[in-house]
Amino acid sequence: MRTSGLRSAALALLVLSATLSGCFGSDDDAIDVGQAVNPFTFEVPALTFYHLPGNLTQNATNVVEDASTWGWLVGNNTPFPATGTYHPIGFTTFEPTIGITSEGTILITNYGGTGRGTHIIRSQDQGLTWEDVGPFNPVFPDLGQVPTSNDPYIYVDKWTDRIVKFDMHALTAMFVEFSDDEGDSWSIPYSADGYYSPQDHQSIASMPPPEGVNPSYDTVYVFCINTGSSALGPQCSRSMNGGLTWDVQRPGYPNGVAQCSGLHAHLAGAADGTIYRGNPSCEGPAVYRSVDGGYTWTEHTITSAVQVYPGDHEVATAADEAGGLHATWIGADGMIWYANSQDKGDTWSEPMTVAPPGVTGAGFPTVFAGEDGRVAIGYIGTRGQAEWDGFISIMTDSWNEHPLITTVQVNQPGDPLDTTADCGWVRCGGFGDFIDIEIDDEGRPWVALANNPNGEIGIVGTMNLGVALYGDLRLLPELPEGEVFV
Repeated sequence: MRTSGLRSAALALLVLSATLSGCFGSDDDAIDVGQAVNPFTFEVPALTFYHLPGNLTQNATNVVEDASTWGWLVGNNTPFPATGTYHPIGFTTFEPTIGITSEGTILITNYGGTGRGTHIIRSQDQGLTWEDVGPFNPVFPDLGQVPTSNDPYIYVDKWTDRIVKFDMHALTAMFVEFSDDEGDSWSIPYSADGYYSPQDHQSIASMPPPEGVNPSYDTVYVFCINTGSSALGPQCSRSMNGGLTWDVQRPGYPNGVAQCSGLHAHLAGAADGTIYRGNPSCEGPAVYRSVDGGYTWTEHTITSAVQVYPGDHEVATAADEAGGLHATWIGADGMIWYANSQDKGDTWSEPMTVAPPGVTGAGFPTVFAGEDGRVAIGYIGTRGQAEWDGFISIMTDSWNEHPLITTVQVNQPGDPLDTTADCGWVRCGGFGDFIDIEIDDEGRPWVALANNPNGEIGIVGTMNLGVALYGDLRLLPELPEGEVFV
């Protein structure tokens, strides 16, 4: 993480206990349910769910109602109180991306389209108030510096705090602007043009320089785009000077390996200099790995047992602080699936479903990881009533054989984020093709969403009460609820 470090928590760790017979973690171990202590010493709110994942043969299990599972809920797998809420940003959004600096500044994209361009909306009080920080055109103050933008994108370099903004123009050109002062001022637009058209579905990430790569900036930036062709696959380039100039684009996959998808999810940089990008391979959901700053790539299929939803392309990836790798995607069944790897994607866990009991379909999965094995997944889900809600699911011990998933719904009943029957599986209002999630340095997750019935207004969901995903496993200070639309 950033050199500024983690901020301290204000509340102490909730201490809970349970008794196991035998050695924890083996398939052969038997749990003495009669001696297991109920770890839920707190009231569970109606829109908070504590559950174990499902798999190919069974649905998710609600552990609050199933005492036979209590014996697993110890150590890092201990449940903590959690509630969810959201904050409207006051501006429209499309394919919302989010970035958070070490100072706690939250930035989300406002989609202005042709004529106005993308603006960045900022909160410096944990989502309570928001302001437009441009970048503003010096001649026409209501416009962006790049007044024509088909796609917005914002990224915060985790190691330097540089805020990087990308705009795509007419599927042919990319421009990058950056800020080193929390968004108060911005660089001029720098060109990141590629050799191939269309240039679409851009994503950027950074990482410390891997061995043998010597940038003039503190980190290496890697930038990938969709070519619109499955055969050509994504194309990627890198910047060695903080985004001022970019290498010539080259294939973001191994030479000679057939590709079956030209689209890809957000890039994710790891502390060891590895960078990851997810999209379907020809066999199933896959992660592509580069250890030389995005110059060459290897392909790592996660599973062939749970295929990606037909026509979808988002295999979201994240690397935690210890180098663990996490991935999530929409399965062919329309549900959110998750798997993890402890060897940089060479081998993977069995895939598991993430959504809580009662959710019958889900879409737009996005993932971010914190401390070793701690992960947050954002998505929308439906209970089969043509209404879509926003969710954050976290795991504090994802390596566990039976990881506890704590899920909060960020919107209230009667305030759905969309009312289209198939919203989670098609391009849908302000969601576009994807959403985004990040964890702040305190350890709290924030997910960028849209409220389509209220005019595709951007909203940022969070756990206003929940456990830290960085640092000591502890309960975070409770934040105020958001001023939601209901």
